[in-house]
Amino acid sequence: MWTRGSVNRPDFGYHRAIMPALCRDCLHQFQTGPRCPACRSPRIVSHPELFDLTIAHMDCDAFYASVEKRDNPALRDQPVIIGGGRRGVVSTACYIARIKGVRSAMPMFQALKLCPEAVVVKPRMAAYVEASRAIRAMMDDLTPSIEPLSLDEAFLDLAGTARLHHAPPAAMLARLTKRMQSELGLTGSIGLSHNKFLAKVASDLDKPRGFSVIGAAETAAFLHDKPVRLIWGVGQAMQAALDRAGIRTFADLLRWDRKDLHARFGAMGDRLWHLARGQDHRRVSAHAPMKSISNETTFFEDTSDPDLLDGHIWRLSEKVSDRAKARNLAGRVVTLKLKRANHTLLTRRTSLHDPTQFADRIYRTARDLFDQLANQGPYRLIGVGLSDISAETTADLTGDLLDPDAAKRGDAERAADRIRAKFGHDAILKGRALR
Repeated sequence: MWTRGSVNRPDFGYHRAIMPALCRDCLHQFQTGPRCPACRSPRIVSHPELFDLTIAHMDCDAFYASVEKRDNPALRDQPVIIGGGRRGVVSTACYIARIKGVRSAMPMFQALKLCPEAVVVKPRMAAYVEASRAIRAMMDDLTPSIEPLSLDEAFLDLAGTARLHHAPPAAMLARLTKRMQSELGLTGSIGLSHNKFLAKVASDLDKPRGFSVIGAAETAAFLHDKPVRLIWGVGQAMQAALDRAGIRTFADLLRWDRKDLHARFGAMGDRLWHLARGQDHRRVSAHAPMKSISNETTFFEDTSDPDLLDGHIWRLSEKVSDRAKARNLAGRVVTLKLKRANHTLLTRRTSLHDPTQFADRIYRTARDLFDQLANQGPYRLIGVGLSDISAETTADLTGDLLDPDAAKRGDAERAADRIRAKFGHDAILKGRALR
């Protein structure tokens, strides 16, 4: 364990025993035992490398659903699904609904068959962004090396922080999740390891409210019989390709030569060779760029109604704009995505003269793209996206030279944003949003 006052460890005054342990409730450090000797809590994490590992992955537990339950206590004991419309998809679901088999990205009609008693709540992105920013501020107190993956998860590199905090990284991570619960009413799960791949794997091992550790010494044994679907980025198509090659576990991967894996799977084959050995040399990058911001909706019934579609284009543009503004970002490429009744996909995109984060400009560009398609509906899905992402300081510097009123609308949108920030998102609604 790590204890104060050791002359054998000049760095921040701790020394190590054979099997250190940490109480996740009171943060007491001690030698391995079934309960904390200080507070008697059974919520203990112990591991031989517990206080040596520095790469972590923090994943909030059912984030959107947890925010809704926190803000509406009447939902606390109810199965909650975040999504909308029977032909939509599940954004996320609370753990009560997950017990019934509900999963993210599942069609809503299927989710409601599995859990007909579920309460369906439409996403409130502004509330989720606000909670995410509060969690990020807590992470910033631990380390500057944070790589966000989404609103509810991030990698952290705590190497070198022990001197600053006078505690090992594991203790600071336990303190983070304790603060999240006491100050924000939200929970998260921690994965701690020696690289990003294994830290992300570990964070999924004991959800919710988990804290799992994968040490360097045990990596090979841990991975040996695990399915390759543990690898982040191995979806259904890749899984099928691996199945055809007879690769189902990490042990199967180890039997392949690196050159043969690369010949069969390209760059992914080289990555598989390294991950089979628990090797991941990617650094936690605080400046990893976001590639795109998008939002889409699936209709309850296929539609060709231009007024209805126009209303959806506006609402989707507004959501994309809100997300861009929340992250202080802008984008130069606007994309319109439409799925027809026969499931064929139509995608159109155009580049602007300079990046934007304005809903009005995103909407007008997406609407132009829609008009160019001459309404080839009926459609079952529509989406709007923003890519070629950059900092908001580059946004809307020149405006639309062919539209002299663009600057006035930009000023009006900024004013509307200030009013919404003070009085709520529904304080101002455009007429087209009601279509």
